[in-house]
Amino acid sequence: MKQIIQSFKTGETILEDIPAPQVRKGSVLIQTSRSLVSLGTERMLVEFGKSNLISKARQQPDRVKQVLDKMKTDGIVPTLEAVFNKLGEPLPLGYCNVGKVIAVGEGVSEFKVGDRVASNGHHAEFVCVPKNLVVQIPDKVNDEEAAFTVIGAIGLQGIRLLSPTLGETVVVIGLGLIGLLTAQLLIANGCKVIGVDIDDEKLKLSESWGVIPFNPKSGDIVKLVESISNGVGADGVIITASAKTDEIISQAAKMSKKRGRIILIGVIGLNLSRAEFYEKELSFQVSCSYGPGRYDEDYEQRGIDYPLPYVRWTEKRNFEAVLQAIALEKLHVKDLITEVVPVEDYKLIYGDIASRKSIASLLKYDNSQQPDQTIVLKATDFNGSKGVIGIIGAGNFTKMTMLPALKNSGAGYKYIASASGVSGTALAKKYGISQSTTDYQQILKDDDVDLVLITTRHDKHALMTAEAIAAGKHAFVEKPLALDKEELQDVIDAYNHQANHRTVTVGFNRRFSPHALKVKSIIGNEPINVIATMNAGFIPENVWVHDLNVGGGRIIGEACHFIDLITYFTGSMVKSVCMNAMGVNPADNTDNATILLKYENGSNGVINYFSNGSKAYSKERIEIYSQERTAIIDNFRCTTGFGFKGFSKLKTSLDKGHKEQFRLLVERVKNGGEPLIPFNELVNTSLSCFAAIESLKAKKWVDIK
Repeated sequence: MKQIIQSFKTGETILEDIPAPQVRKGSVLIQTSRSLVSLGTERMLVEFGKSNLISKARQQPDRVKQVLDKMKTDGIVPTLEAVFNKLGEPLPLGYCNVGKVIAVGEGVSEFKVGDRVASNGHHAEFVCVPKNLVVQIPDKVNDEEAAFTVIGAIGLQGIRLLSPTLGETVVVIGLGLIGLLTAQLLIANGCKVIGVDIDDEKLKLSESWGVIPFNPKSGDIVKLVESISNGVGADGVIITASAKTDEIISQAAKMSKKRGRIILIGVIGLNLSRAEFYEKELSFQVSCSYGPGRYDEDYEQRGIDYPLPYVRWTEKRNFEAVLQAIALEKLHVKDLITEVVPVEDYKLIYGDIASRKSIASLLKYDNSQQPDQTIVLKATDFNGSKGVIGIIGAGNFTKMTMLPALKNSGAGYKYIASASGVSGTALAKKYGISQSTTDYQQILKDDDVDLVLITTRHDKHALMTAEAIAAGKHAFVEKPLALDKEELQDVIDAYNHQANHRTVTVGFNRRFSPHALKVKSIIGNEPINVIATMNAGFIPENVWVHDLNVGGGRIIGEACHFIDLITYFTGSMVKSVCMNAMGVNPADNTDNATILLKYENGSNGVINYFSNGSKAYSKERIEIYSQERTAIIDNFRCTTGFGFKGFSKLKTSLDKGHKEQFRLLVERVKNGGEPLIPFNELVNTSLSCFAAIESLKAKKWVDIK
């Protein structure tokens, strides 16, 4: 299918061939007929992409600080590689989509095949959108009118925050598309509306709806508002403009009445004058996109609605209200359409987007196309080849770590699967992968594929690993192997019942680091004590890693690395676990926890997993004590030995063992041999993670059965 994407690195806008998405649980698959180009938002993205690195840095000072912190812990080269990889990510454009439902996902009852719908889908021939971001279109509204649904909801949400009443005077600053829609909705609400813009054509259009137009080039807007309001001032101001100046917020304050309300929808300078706000007791609020539910994973991705009696207007109900206003002819959008362009001619819009005077540009699509979930980018004959790889997942680990580590491994890349198809296709082009797909089952069914690399979110790991084994493939899964005992048992059953003797490898890469290999070679086989400290850093609570059903939490999802590493050093299995965490309710705080491990051979392990440490301190530190000797691994860049004959120090660039693990993995798949990590150790590590969580809740040691 065709989809419009943009490169943050170059700013180039491209019509790309992408595999069509599959319908997912809680979502609908839509064949697009029209989409609206949000010239304001998309112009900013294109201009940002075209700016140089220094300009990008100036616009994102918080990101610059993150880069500098990362340089201190990881080094300059790995940090720069991560930055350039991030800038190379393709960005799907568009969020105002109209089309017809062609497939309905599990758990969706409010839509059926054939329904005409509006959504926040991208500029693409096919889009898969969660049900709470999709609404049915009334019969009285055509597709071109319905394309204004989502962008209209942005203006409507600003109005809801303002809470205007009949007869109030409201100033709309900036009569771009959102400003014009906002002004119309305010008129429909019975307000006296003053529209401010420097474009006389937009002012003239707004005047035809009853808006009082004003061009700031012609005079003083503050005096005009005072005159129209009989010296009282504006009851409310909605700012939909985009400008870097602080003058707009200052003018908004000056034109407001005492205890007036100011709502910001656009992007402006925000160096506020305290005096201007203090003297009038003004209220200022920033409006968030389409309304309540925006950026809430439970609402948007899992389809959990807010109860209507308590949250009357969610983003979806705002969509419906906009469509209702169009159907009742209270909101006139046909006058706003400047052009309707076939998607193949997208450059007519994006070619000079920075200087375009259009109000609303629409893209139209050829509905004769069928959704193809796999595309061939590089025709390659893999028949008879060994070490042929299929990758499931195209996220940060795949892009930043795995594919760079697999370079020169001798593997053949046949597939990469991703949910949207965009990131997978970009990586396929960069690394010469033959096919990009949104259907990972294609990989499992293909006899050419020997090795499946699974790098999805954690809740898919166990299922896909079991499926890969059952399909006769070697499986590599980025940690963790499973999120609970039931998932783990499914993997064990698949492994024990396979007929092809395929291996399972988990991404416990640290045991393959030169630092870990060196320590292992010198500590011997006697019982040891190990203290591993991970200065993990803070991750906000709304990130998916914390969701026990998706990420499993940070102990299962991340601390498992250190259980495996200590197991490797001891040469033994964990027999019991105890975990304690910081805080009044430690069971709720696995971000800051200490895990104690007892091993069958008498070794002891301690894992300090902390998220409240300084970023300036080493991220990972491992201390190994044995027979009056001590080895210290500092962030996998420096290992120091005390008391060892013939060894005192090893220094390298940051090397956590990824490259060596993948080299050995491809070699074993090609030539045969024992698994890189014994399967019973993988199971023991998983059980130890589950036992740590159980221990924290039960407040006691838990034995591994």
